[in-house]
Amino acid sequence: MPAEDIGHPEKQPNSSKGGHAPFPQGTLLPLLIMPSFNQSIFHPTVFFLTGIPGFEIYHAWVFIPFCCLYVIAISGNGMILFVIITESSLHEPMYYFLSMLSFSDLGLCLSTLVTMVGIFWFNVREISFDACIGQMFFIHGFTLMESSVLLAMAFDRYIAICNPLRYATILTNSTIIKVGFAIVVRVTTVVVPLLLLLKHLSFCGSHVLHHSYCFHPDVMKLSCTDTKINSAFGLAIVISTAALDSVLILLSYVPIINSVLSIASPEERKKAFGTCVSHISAVAIFYIPTISLSLVHRFGKHAPPLVHTLIANVYLLIPPVMNPIIYSVKTKQIRKAMVKIFLSKLI
Repeated sequence: MPAEDIGHPEKQPNSSKGGHAPFPQGTLLPLLIMPSFNQSIFHPTVFFLTGIPGFEIYHAWVFIPFCCLYVIAISGNGMILFVIITESSLHEPMYYFLSMLSFSDLGLCLSTLVTMVGIFWFNVREISFDACIGQMFFIHGFTLMESSVLLAMAFDRYIAICNPLRYATILTNSTIIKVGFAIVVRVTTVVVPLLLLLKHLSFCGSHVLHHSYCFHPDVMKLSCTDTKINSAFGLAIVISTAALDSVLILLSYVPIINSVLSIASPEERKKAFGTCVSHISAVAIFYIPTISLSLVHRFGKHAPPLVHTLIANVYLLIPPVMNPIIYSVKTKQIRKAMVKIFLSKLI
């Protein structure tokens, strides 16, 4: 029956027995049918992802450098994890935290790889609403996990430099397990409510996202209902997680720098500060793109779409690509372990 005939008894077929319209005006049939109709409008079955605006015909070629970055990130972080797991000399708190960082970077890459390949090589832009929610859980979850791990690594450096005699007694294996469990609990309790609030929004306008993956602020902006609660909750999460973590990391380096400068021997001072260089670099390459992307989404409404795309991809790929390079170059123990494993494979 055509949709326009619903609720008009003169257009509906008569009963075969009584000759009366089976759904006279005033019955509940329209009310029973309309929810499913509204649901198809306000709760989309799919969203449409976006590649690089203006370069659609070159997507296959544009993705080649992205593909190289994915290969470097996945192989580099996978190698870091493998080396730390297999090399017993690296079973120390500092390297346990580094393995957590590599795991976060690896998860962040894998959570977006399928949609990136689909868009750039196969022109598959559709993603279901539930799959979009799932992808956001992993993207925001691994991002928050990385922020938490960087904070834990700052605490590790603080104890190692400011209180080295108690390092082994404070950062025991059980303590590290508790820290890892606390990070997982923090991620779950923060990200899950954020996405549950998103599922209660209605989407009746455009379903085209501005990135190659699902990102919470991007999806939220497509809603045609009031998103003040979602926006306020999202801002509160950013302030209480990434912003708070970055401030605590900066504060931890105040006593660290004071302790390093108080070392009399220039060689020992250089060595102590050298152990912090890798962590400082990791902090910079993580928080700068993260803060930039947040600012663009909140205040860059009139910025060109290409700016959003470039910052989103930098936020996604640069930390996972650079962290393995930084730690393999700056950390002598990691380099030695890698060389040892490669030589054993060759022999």
